[in-house]
Amino acid sequence: MSSTPLPAGLLDRAALALGPGTAPAVAEELAELTGRPVLGYDAEGRLSGADGAQDAPLVLVGAALPPALRGDPRVRWFHSVNAGVDALLDGGWPAGVLLTRTVGRMGERIGQYALAWVLADCQGVPGHLARTAARAWRREPSELAAGQTALVYGTGHIGTAVASALRAAGIHTVGVGRAEHAPGGPFDERITAEGDGPWLGRARFVVDALPLTDATRDFFAEPRLSALRGATFLNVGRGATVSLPALRRALAAGHVRGAVLDVLTDEPPAPGHPVWELPRTTLTSHSAGITAGTDITADFRACWQALRAGEAPELAVRVGRGY
Repeated sequence: MSSTPLPAGLLDRAALALGPGTAPAVAEELAELTGRPVLGYDAEGRLSGADGAQDAPLVLVGAALPPALRGDPRVRWFHSVNAGVDALLDGGWPAGVLLTRTVGRMGERIGQYALAWVLADCQGVPGHLARTAARAWRREPSELAAGQTALVYGTGHIGTAVASALRAAGIHTVGVGRAEHAPGGPFDERITAEGDGPWLGRARFVVDALPLTDATRDFFAEPRLSALRGATFLNVGRGATVSLPALRRALAAGHVRGAVLDVLTDEPPAPGHPVWELPRTTLTSHSAGITAGTDITADFRACWQALRAGEAPELAVRVGRGY
């Protein structure tokens, strides 16, 4: 493993501060781990409880890095309480500042989420709910999940967890990533995005687990969505990887049977936003993999221990790639 991006001894001198909205239990556990009091910072970047630590290097834990702290040379490490970091990287990242992220058990949660919606689709749950609301009694056959094909776009931590959950139900999983690899792990096959053409018409399920980068913005647009043949589409990645106008047209044409969207470009969408009018679509309010306090503390602990050992944390973000 590569050497630590922080100078030796920096953590011994550093002050630790948590951003707004962080649970008190997180502060207590991080204080115990690091052996120092935990300060706070607000949305404007003002530090609280920093008496005696004005000149110390800063380690920050939070969801956002306020502009006032982005330009502060004392900031040396920022640990995000979220897995997605595109909002943090928007507009660039301060040179020399280590960025790490929280993944925790998010993969398990999102894998469970994807499997739940896939099975609900196979069992016709949306139709049963609609008929119950209409007081209509009609038997409908279910569809077996086993033997179906799912394209999982994104073969990182989240995509791998999704594929693992789907494969356990007997679904043939095809991982779509940056580079072609031999089948392995929970993926029955692995291909590149450039090679997905033959699979689009065969997929019963398509799961978007992509990070947001320049290469993935509007990744699911007209050519790809119109090549589907009645697939159910799930987005557990980032909202801006999907063109909503293209998805609307694909739903209207039947290329997409139904959609489950956990993430959107604009969150929350305004009451008049066209996403509310998408047919056969369920919105789940960015709740597929909500980070728990135990996720934050466990992943910060892993990063802290790696840095103390002179190693680069596995959860360090490759800023140039965007994840």
